[in-house]
This record gives sequence, structure tokens and C-alpha cells, in this order.
Amino acid sequence: MKRNALVLGVMIVGISLMLWAGWHNLRQRRIAMQLAEANHVVLTPAQPGSSAQGDDAEAEDPGAKLRGKTAPAFTLATLDGKKVSLADYKGRPVLVNFWATWCAPCKIEMPWFEELRKQYAGQGFEILGLTADADAGNDVIAKTAQKIGVTYPILLATDKIEDAYGGIDYLPMSFYVDRNGKVVEATGGLSSKDEIEANIKKTIASGATTAMKGGE
Repeated sequence: MKRNALVLGVMIVGISLMLWAGWHNLRQRRIAMQLAEANHVVLTPAQPGSSAQGDDAEAEDPGAKLRGKTAPAFTLATLDGKKVSLADYKGRPVLVNFWATWCAPCKIEMPWFEELRKQYAGQGFEILGLTADADAGNDVIAKTAQKIGVTYPILLATDKIEDAYGGIDYLPMSFYVDRNGKVVEATGGLSSKDEIEANIKKTIASGATTAMKGGE
């Protein structure tokens, strides 16, 4: 009887240790994922199955080519065929975001974009989502955007525009353009919500400061 109780006790302890180890491993994985998200280290190649090209510096900072320069102009079609130009938003801070329906990190960011767009709408802030889905079809793109809850304009990007923005080797790619058309910040990969909001504030402040100086 005592021996059976001892064996049962050992089994219970062993199972408890296994359960604890499994829970601890899961917790560590979740923490690692959260840290990766917070530091926007998720870089998805712009073409599924392809690998990143270019040197290490460009891979670490994909937006370096345009930061501090005038954002390339574009006129692109919406999903319902209307034409939208970046020039239409002159005098307003704009976030130009390249995304795709198959890009998982993009789908994490986009609800944050929608929320922050509403929060800063009173300061003229707008978002333009440029989809890099060349073959997805408008219906698929529209359903994806609707499922995510996006209401800001979705435009169909072209190879010419992607090249103008330095070549979109990674998704998501975001360019924060101030009221004067200058790229204040550019990021590649998944950013945290706090970082996105900080970049939006920086973009709004940059345009407002420049406008104030111009009026003096």
C-alpha cells in the first residue's frame, strides 16, 4: 500500500513538473513574440517566398533612402476606380503604408492605423493604404480591408510607385509625410502601436512647425 502511494506521489510530481515546464515554455514564447512586435523586427519579403536583397544597412533601415526628402508624388486608383493623388492631401500629415493581403504583420498594424486615424483626424491626419497585391484582385483586397475594419483609402500600387519609394523589399513599409510633403519618418516591418503613434505625433508637429516658421 505504502509503495503504491509512493509511486502515485512520484507520478503526480512528474506530471506537475511537465505541466509547469510546458506553461513556462509557452510563456517565454509569448514574451519573445511581444518583444519582437515592440521592436518591429518582423520583416516580410515583399514577394511571398522570396528573400531579402541588398546590404545589411538597408535591411536594418529600409526607409533610409527617403527619410528627410520630399515624398514621391503619385496618382493611383482606388478599388472602385477613382483616382487619388498624394497632392490631394497637401497641407495635411499623411501616412503612406504599403501592405498586402497575405502579409500577416500588415494585418496587425492596420487596426491600429484605423484607431489612430480617428484619434488624430482633428489635426488633419490621414492614411493611404497602398496595396502591393498585383494579382489578388479587387474583391479579395476589399474583403480583406473590410474584415480588418479599415475605412481609410486603399489604393492600387504600381511597380513604378514602389520603385519611387526605394523599392518595397519588405512589408509592411510606412512613410510618414508632413504637411509640406517631406518624409519625416520611414519604417520597415511591424511597429508597435506606441511607435506608430509617436511617429504620427512627430509628423504632425513637423508640419506645424514648418508652417509656423513660413508664416513669420
